[in-house]
Amino acid sequence: MDNNRQQIKKTVKKHIPKDWLCELRIAYRIVMEAVNDIKRTGIINLVIITTMAAILTIFGVLFRFTLSLSTFTHELGNVLEISVYLKSGTSPSIMKDRIREIKHVKTVNLISKDDSWNGLKQEMGLHDIQNPLPDTLRVRVDKPENIMEVYNNIRPISGVEDMGYAKELAKKMQVLTHVANTTMFFVIIISAALTITIINNTIQLVIQSRKDEIEIMRLMGVSNWYIKIPLVMQGAAYGFVSAVISVFPLSWLQAPLMEVHKFFLIPTPEYAQNIVIITLLVIGSAFGASGSLLSIKKHLQV
Repeated sequence: MDNNRQQIKKTVKKHIPKDWLCELRIAYRIVMEAVNDIKRTGIINLVIITTMAAILTIFGVLFRFTLSLSTFTHELGNVLEISVYLKSGTSPSIMKDRIREIKHVKTVNLISKDDSWNGLKQEMGLHDIQNPLPDTLRVRVDKPENIMEVYNNIRPISGVEDMGYAKELAKKMQVLTHVANTTMFFVIIISAALTITIINNTIQLVIQSRKDEIEIMRLMGVSNWYIKIPLVMQGAAYGFVSAVISVFPLSWLQAPLMEVHKFFLIPTPEYAQNIVIITLLVIGSAFGASGSLLSIKKHLQV
């Protein structure tokens, strides 16, 4: 029976001509309801926005640091090389082609034993000594975390006498990246939980203050979305305004970070500041709207 009613409603609704002016008035009324709800909340608005702005500021600062840290890790990873020392009589060109085919290998450069020996002789003033150095291949990988996998794949190849790379530096870089990513994950979870809880409690107060008004609208047959949307917009507005406020501390952080990048001759992440700002606005609005939806589902049976 209920399915038949819903089908009839949909069929009738399709044949009702759309009045765009009427829909515009409804949209205006919805926005005004959201504005009025914010006004009703009073001084609590300041507390909500300040608290959310502080939470989003912590998230934004950490996110910005993580982007810079990722750039540092990537650049350091690019200079990490695996030195592959070849056995005497092994063809360097054949070994170079074989290693280039290994997954995650970015470049392979040959340092011939003659070039290495000539440079060493000039540095140390050695003469009339037979060249003891082997041909060497300098292997770079696409990402620092793949260096161990490439190392283990090269090791068993016949013709490889010995290998080496900055193992401790690679491990520290991996640990640092893992710590940064894990911290970011937990900060996002905590920020979401705190923000949604704050909005949830606020919308609950609004629902309680408008309880009689909402009940009257329901008795008059007002649609559920007309009741819900202003509350969702209110939560999203709190999140958006808080995100805008949290952007200002980031602008003060940008200059010192750029100086650090210049000092270490490492390029600044492209569009990093814009990425952080857009992320803050999206996350702030989304968390605010999510808090409202949870409160509506829990406290408003529509």
